[in-house]
Amino acid sequence: MDVHPLDPASGTAPYEQLRSQIARRAASGDLVAGTRLPTVRALAETLGVAVNTVAKAYRALETDGVITTEGRRGTFIASATPGADVRDAAATYVDTARRQGLTLPEALRLVENAW
Repeated sequence: MDVHPLDPASGTAPYEQLRSQIARRAASGDLVAGTRLPTVRALAETLGVAVNTVAKAYRALETDGVITTEGRRGTFIASATPGADVRDAAATYVDTARRQGLTLPEALRLVENAW
């Protein structure tokens, strides 16, 4: 599995760049369920970051259900469909926004501002 380089000039913390990259790629299907991720040490070395940076990203991904750790076997993209909670929340938001009379651009602007 290839991981895209992190941007050291970004205002986003390296662990968050890594977490969001893996989550996004898992949600898009670029990283399919069962894909084995590199070990924390190996990925830290590849990216040139501290081991704790990768460990923090992996912990967050595991908490979110994006990855699963199977002890000595390794860390894998989870087989559960990532993003189901987000799709449900989006559907609820759309229903609420429509009931409030918001247009699509108005609803999107609220999401962008909250992001």
